[in-house]
Amino acid sequence: MTQATKSQPSQPPVAPRRPHSFSRHGISVTDDYAWLKDEKWQEVLRDPAVLDPDIRKYLEDENVYTESLLGHTAPLQKTLVREMRGRIKEDDSSVPSPDGAFAYFRKFREGGQHELFGRMPRDGGDSHIVLDGDALAKDHKYFKFGGSRHSPDHKLQAWSADTKGSEYFSIRVRDWATGTDFDDVVEETDGGVVWSKDAKSFFYVKLDDNHRPMQVWRHRLGTKQAEDSLVYEEQDAGWFTHLHESTSGRFCVIAGGDHETSEQRLIDLANPDAPPRLVAAREEGVQYSLADRGDELFILTNADDAIDFKIVTAPLAASERTNWRDLIPHRAGIYIIDLDLYAGHLVRLERANALPAIVIRDLTTKEEHAIAFDEAAYSLDTMGSYEFETTNLRFSYSSMTTPSEVYDYDMAKRTRTLRKRQEIPSGHDAADYVTTRIMATSHDGALVPVSILYRRGLKLDGTAPLLLYGYGSYGMAMPASFNANRLSLVDRGFVYAIAHIRGGADKGWGWYLDGKREKKTNSFDDFAASAGALIAAKYTSAQRIVGHGGSAGGMLMGAVANRAGELFAGIVAEVPFVDVLNTMLDDSLPLTPPEWPEWGNPIESEKDFRTILSYSPYDNVAAKDYPAILAMGGLTDPRVTYWEPAKWIARLRATMTGGGPVLLRTNMGAGHGGASGRFDRLDEVAIVYAFALWAVGMAEA
Repeated sequence: MTQATKSQPSQPPVAPRRPHSFSRHGISVTDDYAWLKDEKWQEVLRDPAVLDPDIRKYLEDENVYTESLLGHTAPLQKTLVREMRGRIKEDDSSVPSPDGAFAYFRKFREGGQHELFGRMPRDGGDSHIVLDGDALAKDHKYFKFGGSRHSPDHKLQAWSADTKGSEYFSIRVRDWATGTDFDDVVEETDGGVVWSKDAKSFFYVKLDDNHRPMQVWRHRLGTKQAEDSLVYEEQDAGWFTHLHESTSGRFCVIAGGDHETSEQRLIDLANPDAPPRLVAAREEGVQYSLADRGDELFILTNADDAIDFKIVTAPLAASERTNWRDLIPHRAGIYIIDLDLYAGHLVRLERANALPAIVIRDLTTKEEHAIAFDEAAYSLDTMGSYEFETTNLRFSYSSMTTPSEVYDYDMAKRTRTLRKRQEIPSGHDAADYVTTRIMATSHDGALVPVSILYRRGLKLDGTAPLLLYGYGSYGMAMPASFNANRLSLVDRGFVYAIAHIRGGADKGWGWYLDGKREKKTNSFDDFAASAGALIAAKYTSAQRIVGHGGSAGGMLMGAVANRAGELFAGIVAEVPFVDVLNTMLDDSLPLTPPEWPEWGNPIESEKDFRTILSYSPYDNVAAKDYPAILAMGGLTDPRVTYWEPAKWIARLRATMTGGGPVLLRTNMGAGHGGASGRFDRLDEVAIVYAFALWAVGMAEA
């Protein structure tokens, strides 16, 4: 890319090489930029001010360089933010969710960055706001709500917030009647709260010094956190622990697991002193989650080689594995994503061939029916309910052209009522856009679905620029849902595409298994194949594509830059997990032990070490041309630590023989999710889009 900017770009920073060598399994690796990882990184997460001055200077120099190259797009970025903000209904509100005498909701005020939590009488009337996010955030540079939950007697609201971006949440309790917080403060939690039935105590998960959720505690109102009682402690550093209420509201569920195995325990909320009860003991590779109804459990599991999951039942009193009985047997290729249970109905969310469906089962008559839609690609989600004794199911629907719609569905009468349609204040006509799907054939014959959005009337002659988004890890599917921000690219002549690559569960759980560990490179090859198929179908051409991915999708971007960079004009890697080998070798990092099932454990296994070394983006940077690259990191990110993108860009700049430029932008005051306010986040999206437009020579247009 040669277009000169209006002001001369500053010289790219050169990170000094300070070689650090190590050997494992008889293989030697040299890392010239290991020094960019601050030795006291745990302290930096809590207080960014203690960052080593050398490292701070390097990150700031990179920010200056990025600004010198992209600074001229500032007016474009402002225009993009204005457009994206114009599509946000500023005083938006959720559909109130009934519980007892009230209906609870979340809303934003005009111009507000943060949510407000409130309620109104169940059948309508004046609303009452208990938490005002804008007011709570005003004294903090960063503010993000964690959980917020009313007590069973509707008198109290437990809420949590993170004010650093490090994902340590502090819990407080507010009185609905007075609007003031109690003296209780519970620190360093994951943000979630489950109340006891009598509303005199609550359960929470405490994060340890390595930012891992390992312990469940109970806090009694009116006492100090130091007096809290430990209820459960996970011993395996590779397991994470989370809490939620069971479907009927009777139990607090302690859900533990890694990416392959799970185990759950129940605490009776009417008897919160009783010890947690194990549902079924962990067995390696067996995952399960549960819902309860009376004296029966409904369990979603992959037991007995049910790769795409099945639903079994078990008696509550004897819930161990030997007593599980199939209710919805395993059907290969039909992946059961989730189950939701009501007094009279079982609801399951399924996906086949990257298209979702909601199936409802009447538990009395055993009859089943599905809620169906007819677009080529769309997204569907159930939304849960505070209430168990109801025939009402709330769900949301959207597609790449249809803004989100929220429906209430009467499961007994089979009637649906539209409760809310996402408003686009600046106007949106779905008929102006086309959404479609193609199948890309990967290197081994696998068919990869690619969802596509473009403006009607666009000439498909190969000249259009295209943004190709991908993720492909942890079995997370990328839904073909509506995203108003994308229209800013599409309205400028971009085609927007999502590659549903292996490593995600878009085509079932087997699709995920085919893109992990020793099969990880399938994800990268699928993404390159998707780019190739889009070129062949004349949606775009080589070097008119901008790749985009974040976190594990940033690893995808790094790997694709190494393996198929010639297809791309630009690549955006947000909080990219690119230093895979070094991170998986450091078992003190928050996410390392739980990640071993996903990537392999290079500490123990030479095979895993060699596999990761063969594709890890940082370790495979080569002396060749690279497309323009923008890497974005967050200084207090506990998931993908800031030094991963920093080391990657330093090595790219020192090694590549041409192409580029390669840019690093570190948010010096935020973590993994980027900026915290809903409008501030748009500034980061605008940088990504401005870079994409610049990479294809359209930043001035």
